[in-house]
Amino acid sequence: MRKPNLSNTKQAKVLAPAKDLATLEAELAEQENSPEVNLEDTVLRLSDYLSAVEMVIKQTFNHRVWVKAEIRNLSSKGGHYYFELAEKDDDGKVIASCRGNLWRFKAARVLAKFERATGMPLERDLTVLLKVSAGFHAQYGFSLTIEDIDPSYTLGDLARQYAEMIDRLTGEGLLHLNQQLPTPFDIEHVLVIAPEKAAGLGDFQADADRLASTGACQFHYHHATFQGNHAPGEIRQAIVSAQQQFYDAYQRLPDLLVIIRGGGAVGDLAYLNDYELAALVAEQPIPVWVGIGHERDKVILDEVAHTSFDTPSKVIAAISSHLAQLVTQTLQYQAQIKQAAKRQLNIAEQQTSRQLSQIQSQTIGQLTALQKDSDYAWQSIQQSAQRQVKQAARRTSELRAQTQALAYQQLTIAATDSKDYQKTVMQSAQQRVIQAQRSSEHLRDIVLLHRPSRVLKQGYTMLTDAKDKQIFTSSTQLYPEQTIHIVLKDGKAKAQIIDIKTDNKMTESTDTLTES
Repeated sequence: MRKPNLSNTKQAKVLAPAKDLATLEAELAEQENSPEVNLEDTVLRLSDYLSAVEMVIKQTFNHRVWVKAEIRNLSSKGGHYYFELAEKDDDGKVIASCRGNLWRFKAARVLAKFERATGMPLERDLTVLLKVSAGFHAQYGFSLTIEDIDPSYTLGDLARQYAEMIDRLTGEGLLHLNQQLPTPFDIEHVLVIAPEKAAGLGDFQADADRLASTGACQFHYHHATFQGNHAPGEIRQAIVSAQQQFYDAYQRLPDLLVIIRGGGAVGDLAYLNDYELAALVAEQPIPVWVGIGHERDKVILDEVAHTSFDTPSKVIAAISSHLAQLVTQTLQYQAQIKQAAKRQLNIAEQQTSRQLSQIQSQTIGQLTALQKDSDYAWQSIQQSAQRQVKQAARRTSELRAQTQALAYQQLTIAATDSKDYQKTVMQSAQQRVIQAQRSSEHLRDIVLLHRPSRVLKQGYTMLTDAKDKQIFTSSTQLYPEQTIHIVLKDGKAKAQIIDIKTDNKMTESTDTLTES
């Protein structure tokens, strides 16, 4: 289609006041028949240009078509429904988007038909097949007017997504992963994830409380939303936080994880068909029992769970049955153990009686022989002991005499050595006292030679601060305009520093002497 020329007069750069739509359409029709169409030098007002665009869209897209799109957002006001529609590529990137409007006079019929067919309300994130017509408004821009919605396409898309999730879970080895875990031998602690104040939870909890009152099992309840777009994320968070809280309290994992929900529409259950939620359930290190209130259709949690039940009541019934079977089996084992123990006790009693008789007869003979051996051994021990006592007495007298002689010798030697050592210590002490006196006198002379009064008498001076509290020994302690005292042998003078010059060579030589 050729671009319309609204004016052949190139001299006019700004159009006259806006014309009505009929006049504008007539001019456009006239200009379309013109052999030369050129708007490059024509200045249009925005309203005129957009009106032309609106007219082009009406003429070109004046028919209805079926369009597939995803609902990114949906709102309602005054009975009208406003859509944000989009198309995404395989990477999930939006490649097209626009607004859609479902007006009030058609909305009730279209939405009711959709909910009856799908069992779920029309919400965001659904992929739908819409019958639309294109529209453009100079103030509100481009949008699609929705005439009808095909519910069968949405059902087919949900089924396709469900099949894709099954294939992905199978390919990643997750579909039957939780089912490979053994059923717990004893169910002592059960984590329960359910909607708060739901009817299904009430039925479950009534039987669970009776079971818990017997002390056979403890139930730990955590709640999450099971309906709406946020349901999968809340359920995942509830599973993770519940297990973490249980581990912090008991330092181990629970025996069973139960996810239950009462009955509901097919559309409500569709929120549970989430891959991330299914993968989390499949990867649980403990068996997961699922009781979703439905009988015909399955959700993805039924596919990945260790065991799936139709209702929450059947889950608690299975737990009760398992514990009852465990108790029955335990009682049977107890009876078998009692019978086996009784038989073993009878056999042991008979064997003990026979062995006791044998031991008694053998013991009498052995005791007689041992008595004879004991009498002989006692006599031998007495004789040997008497001999050893006499020998020990003689040996003791000899050792005592030897010890006394050696002790006298050691005392004599020690007395002699002690006197010699005492003389040596006295001599060494006297020498050290003499040396100390000499050193003290020498140090005293050095101190007297360097006392300030003697140094000042030799012509030297001493610098102090204005309060005579600090003696200056380096030029680094001085600064210009500083007030100081010059101390002489017979008085002191007050002075002020005008300039400071530092002799680096003298400082270096002084440092060298100091280091030496």
